[in-house]
Amino acid sequence: MIAGTGRKRAALLLLAAAALFFLYFFGLTRTGLIGPDEARYAAIGRAMAQTGDWITPRLWGEPWFEKPALLYWMTAAGFKLRLGAELAPRLPVALASVAFLIYFFVALRREFGERAAWYAAAILATSAGWLAYSHIALTDLPMSAAFAAAMLTIFSPLAGRRSFIAAGVLLGIAVLAKGLVPLVLFLPALWFLRKRIADLAILFAAALVVAAPWYALVTLRNGKPFLDDFFWKHHFGRFLHSALQHQQPVWFYVPVLLAGLFPWTPLLALLFKRKLYADQRVMFLAVWLAWGFLFFSLSRNKLPGYLLPMLPAVAALAGVALSTRGQVRYWLAGCGALLSLAPPIIAVLPEALANGISHTPFHLGFWTVVEAVGLAVICGAIGRPWGVAALVTVTVVLMVWNVFPQLDRRLSGRLAGSITCLPQTSRSQRYSLEYYAGRKLTDCK
Repeated sequence: MIAGTGRKRAALLLLAAAALFFLYFFGLTRTGLIGPDEARYAAIGRAMAQTGDWITPRLWGEPWFEKPALLYWMTAAGFKLRLGAELAPRLPVALASVAFLIYFFVALRREFGERAAWYAAAILATSAGWLAYSHIALTDLPMSAAFAAAMLTIFSPLAGRRSFIAAGVLLGIAVLAKGLVPLVLFLPALWFLRKRIADLAILFAAALVVAAPWYALVTLRNGKPFLDDFFWKHHFGRFLHSALQHQQPVWFYVPVLLAGLFPWTPLLALLFKRKLYADQRVMFLAVWLAWGFLFFSLSRNKLPGYLLPMLPAVAALAGVALSTRGQVRYWLAGCGALLSLAPPIIAVLPEALANGISHTPFHLGFWTVVEAVGLAVICGAIGRPWGVAALVTVTVVLMVWNVFPQLDRRLSGRLAGSITCLPQTSRSQRYSLEYYAGRKLTDCK
């Protein structure tokens, strides 16, 4: 009996490892860098590796103070290891994502048991939002992973002093990834831990030791321009003013949350069961989610990636809620039915990224309905989250293999060849063309 259980667990771990490989590492180079931010941040990291200046971020020789240094260091390390133009910026982010997913499972298993941990890890690992940001070299995933790991390290009432030191180190890493935002998101923890003043002092001291040296050095080297651009423009200005042209309505993050949890979105209905929150640890997760959602909703500037630090809390809540249900087949059938939307979404993805979602026609046909019924029956019959997770894995592999080359042709500058000036093109492709050209380009006359 014990041997059979051990073999079953070993097989499950082997399947999980294979799924993580195909979800997070397969095809990272099948498209060049796309979007203005990914190419820009990668160029800054490459410059750090080339110049040896690990303090001042520079884009084509000019200081660039939009984000802190962590992602640039990760990218620079990739270039030092000669990983190549795509793997150098992307592989460190994918590794950080998988490392967090493993810790996410371990932390939840310790608190809620193996079943809840497997459910929550499967949900987060195959959710659209977490997957998408694990494939691109942006600051959102490193910050979210470090911040969420810090929260999970201390959300247990039994957390000891070593846990607070570890959480402080993780919080410091999050601050190095994206500035002051993790400190604001950490406020719910202050309320839950208000009686542990000494432990909180140790936590913030550890965070200061990790994050302060870079902030001090970059300020000493660059002075007021860094303080004005980094703190005022990209922190307070981003929250209070619409000058950065990312202004969205207050309800913007409702559809973002629904899409970010896809295809597990139906499980959000489980979170409205009041009895679930009798456990203080579950309440901690709920307040973590609610505060982050409220804070970002009140900001004038909104981008989908801002909500990423909340996804681990949502997945943990959904996993715990699902594990307490006696019958989960109907919920999983709903997730399977929703997954039928993936093929038509993937079909229009290149057009949507190139021209915007609002300018992209989206159609659902008869076969989508047939597929929805079929997937619902399959996932309901399997009766475990692994069924949905396996279908997501297959979908991701097919998308990477078939759609990423289209993105490469339409949105990246990798296939442009040797160019000396920039043709009329999108802002997104402009930065990618410059990245692959290795220099700042002027507009063609």
